[in-house]
Amino acid sequence: MGKLGYRVLLIVSFGCLHQTTDAIHMEKLANRKMCVDRYCSYVISVAKVLEDYIASDCRFINLKKGKMIYVYSKLKPVEGTGLFWLGSVYGDHYVDQMGIIGYFPSNHVNETHIFEKKTIEMPTAVSFLFFNSP
Repeated sequence: MGKLGYRVLLIVSFGCLHQTTDAIHMEKLANRKMCVDRYCSYVISVAKVLEDYIASDCRFINLKKGKMIYVYSKLKPVEGTGLFWLGSVYGDHYVDQMGIIGYFPSNHVNETHIFEKKTIEMPTAVSFLFFNSP
């Protein structure tokens, strides 16, 4: 196979592997948040899920009644919006979701243990891009 053959094979290979992706810009849920540290890497509290919640988009996590959630940050709501917290699911039932961090409505949980009462307030820095592949 000559140079031309390799070029054609290369072009066909890239054409077969190519996928288009759309990005959807999502507005920030809040302008400020409360965390234990500036990276929001320490747990503020543990909360028990009061009722099931199905995530509406990629920013959120699913909640199952009775499960425990580690809370890493609490958003300060903008007028007219709900109060959301950032956390991850803890429990044997959601092994596939353990370690996944996302937002959830705070009215679906009850804090059972507060690890750190002293928090710092800071601006939220990132709005979201949701990548949607066909």
